[in-house]
Amino acid sequence: MRLPELKIGDLTSRLPIIQGGMGIGVSMSRLASAVADKGGVGVISGAMTGIGEPDVTSNSTQANLRVLKREIRNAKQATSGVLGVNIMFALTDYPALVETSLDEGIDIIFVGAGLPLDLPGYLKNGHRTKLVPIISSARAAKIICKRWLSRFDYLPDAFVVEGPAAGGHLGFKPEQLDDPDFALDKLVPEVIKTVNQFANARNQPIPVIAAGGIYTGADIYRFLKLGVAGVQMGTRFVATHECDADDNFKQVYINAHKEDMVVINSPVGMPGRAVRNDFINQVNDGQKKPFKCPFHCIKPCTRETSPYCITLALESARRGRFRSGFAFAGKNAYRVDKVVSVSELIDELIDEFNRDATQA
Repeated sequence: MRLPELKIGDLTSRLPIIQGGMGIGVSMSRLASAVADKGGVGVISGAMTGIGEPDVTSNSTQANLRVLKREIRNAKQATSGVLGVNIMFALTDYPALVETSLDEGIDIIFVGAGLPLDLPGYLKNGHRTKLVPIISSARAAKIICKRWLSRFDYLPDAFVVEGPAAGGHLGFKPEQLDDPDFALDKLVPEVIKTVNQFANARNQPIPVIAAGGIYTGADIYRFLKLGVAGVQMGTRFVATHECDADDNFKQVYINAHKEDMVVINSPVGMPGRAVRNDFINQVNDGQKKPFKCPFHCIKPCTRETSPYCITLALESARRGRFRSGFAFAGKNAYRVDKVVSVSELIDELIDEFNRDATQA
């Protein structure tokens, strides 16, 4: 078995590796274009792209759209590889971010943090962008397929099924995170079985992509054997030279220990996995006080009572300022021991995959 291409409709990536979208400036055009140029799918995060713009507090929507457009164009100039944008359904600017991504001709739109039941409705004649929901259960896949078919006569071009070992905001209840019944190995076959019912009925392949806690080439081999068409990896790509985050952000991963990987209660109403630091400890101790929301960037955010702004905390961390923020990270982030180039990382993953494939 050799590492296959990833085919999503008429779109082909040389490698079945998708770089996960990491918000508030961690995965932008520099990282995405490097991954795409190496043969994977590079992904720009659409979450508060305009955070560094001077008018972001007074005109956040226009700031976000302006920067997203710029980042897509920069990435497309840097590579002819496959590029995507990750957009959270829960974002206040979700409709405008989708429309901008489509108008800029992005190859793939990935949507998580909710069920994007309206997504195909944004497609216009001439749009060739693939639409890929990010889900955490077979039930969610079934709901999306049925609704898209009935409303738009359209099936998802692929699905990403994200397990509870992922970083950032998680689509699970806290008690499900360590429950074997919700492990990615258990979710993947269930999602494939459900999706294939719709794919076979329409004679239209719907690739399923595994995400959440995938760390090595051996992991890629294991999940491909389970029947997925590819994998999505976020944490590994943070510790690359091309990652758009500050070097101090990457160093947090390198310095982390297994016990530092914690699950927090995010202001947006979902659990989130992060690297524990003094800021998180202060929140847990009740030392942070409610604040005035500068953005209202995420619809379900409990901004009236939240002890901090999740956007400002993540942006501070992205800039390497951890006195006022923290880093989201996958469950295996503590295994990172050095920063490498995207090219070196992908070569390492391929070598590990080939080694396991040869021994099998």
